[in-house]
Amino acid sequence: MTLYARFSAYLDEILDELVAAGELPAELDRRAVAVEPPRDPSHGDLATNAAMVLAKAARTSPRALASAIAPRLEALADVSGAEIAGPGFINLRLSPDVWREELGTILREGDAYGLSDLGRGERVNVEYVSANPTGPMHMGHCRGAVVGDALASLLKAAGYRVTREYYVNDAGSQVDTLARSAHLRYREALGDDIGEIPEGLYPGDYLRPVGVALAAEFGGRYVDQPEAEWLPLFRQRTVAAMLELIRHDLGLLGVHHDVFASEAEVVASGAVDRALSELQARGLIYQGYLEPPKGKLVEDWEPVELTLFRSTGFGDDQDRPMKKSDGNWTYFAADTAYHLQKLETSDELINIWGADHAGTVKRTQAAVAALAGRNALDVKLVQMVRLFRAGEPVKMSKRSGSFVTLADVVEEVGRDVVRFMMLTKRADTPLDFDFAHVVEASKDNPVFYVQYAHARIASLGRKAAEAGIDTSVPADLALLDEEELGLVKLAAQYPRVLESAALAHEPHRIAFYLYDLAAAFHALWNRGNDDPARRFLLDDRPELSRARLELARAIQQIVRGGLKLMGVEAAEEMR
Repeated sequence: MTLYARFSAYLDEILDELVAAGELPAELDRRAVAVEPPRDPSHGDLATNAAMVLAKAARTSPRALASAIAPRLEALADVSGAEIAGPGFINLRLSPDVWREELGTILREGDAYGLSDLGRGERVNVEYVSANPTGPMHMGHCRGAVVGDALASLLKAAGYRVTREYYVNDAGSQVDTLARSAHLRYREALGDDIGEIPEGLYPGDYLRPVGVALAAEFGGRYVDQPEAEWLPLFRQRTVAAMLELIRHDLGLLGVHHDVFASEAEVVASGAVDRALSELQARGLIYQGYLEPPKGKLVEDWEPVELTLFRSTGFGDDQDRPMKKSDGNWTYFAADTAYHLQKLETSDELINIWGADHAGTVKRTQAAVAALAGRNALDVKLVQMVRLFRAGEPVKMSKRSGSFVTLADVVEEVGRDVVRFMMLTKRADTPLDFDFAHVVEASKDNPVFYVQYAHARIASLGRKAAEAGIDTSVPADLALLDEEELGLVKLAAQYPRVLESAALAHEPHRIAFYLYDLAAAFHALWNRGNDDPARRFLLDDRPELSRARLELARAIQQIVRGGLKLMGVEAAEEMR
């Protein structure tokens, strides 16, 4: 049980006592009651809003209710003081022994510290990347890949059963275009002069190896054949080759999926008919007409009867077509069937999409809500990454001529740098990635600053061994001063940060927290620059050195655990 969970339990017991004494009604909704760090650390160690959120239902004032709760909290052995602040918040000051005990817990639990059973085994499907299989990964895909992968790791650490999934859009016109582009490279591999790549086809050099492989497999059999003879075969081979390329590029980033689901297979399996039947059984499918698109003159609009889904009943701004006027399924219909398949094996769905998919969020959530009978889909939109080199925008790639590939960036700055930087801002805000800045050895570079904290602590262990400090002797944590215990207080927030990040589906919170923890550690380290007696290792004070080493080791453990969730290696030394 985390420190915050323990004090929440204490508070629950106190509220139960007040109910038993008739001072509170029995059926109070306590879900909004929180125990958390106060915004201003000078106000105390913990704060609760219990009186604020329960007073109205209890038909009393917040301060009056706080006056009943605070003395009971102050009577706890772990509490040295309880104060009522403002309109009814209660701030607690804890005994220093609480923080020494928590430091021992961090060290004792090791890698398990912060892990949670919050999810209680609930099955969560996280779909991310899902780029069209038409070429290598580029930096437009990178941020979603990292956010999705880190979120999946975070949810697993919080006790959920997680499936990492990639939806392969291999049923649309873009894969036919890809097959035609591969056919051109196939002819080139056989010696044809193909000239300039025609407008509308994919010009990238990455298709040349595909053409060579097709030429080796089929010889000249399909050079002069009608398109209908070779298009399905070339489409299959080329999509398979692109998926191998995509897996390779994602592997460079440390991203691996459990499932690659095919849109073409979803459609071929009859899943769309099944999804339509399920919606029809709920009275949510009808034949009707859409309103004219905004901005079109009515006389320019020709209404066509369509098969429509009543998505407005689930928060969408208009009903959505499931079939085109030519009788073929819409992409939305296939997407609905795909989400139905995911619901059959998962309790909750999370999609990580690029911001350009914002217009499809409501309709997809409406379809999932209709099929699941509840809001079971959370969509996280990821904004673009803007690339710079020493402040100047980067637009071209050395390999493709049209975009910056993920492989190029990982090769230049390293996987850890790329992954960490993708989580240094909320996913729904634009992110600037400057090749020069991200490799700087400075406080302004968050990936360096956090890894440097871990490396500094690793160096402490080596120096302690060289100095002959016996770390097998139990440390006297009572020797730690108030400032050092302040670092323990920040470290103790890690389990709470992990759970809140998992609940909000926001892995960037881990990066923010690690930066703050690293900054606090570096500040503690730097005090030894001005006063040698405040250094972590003191030749003439082995007992104090052991206590400070234990503190440093606990911080190192949390930094390592947080970086692992982000898919970033904890550096033992900085080069």
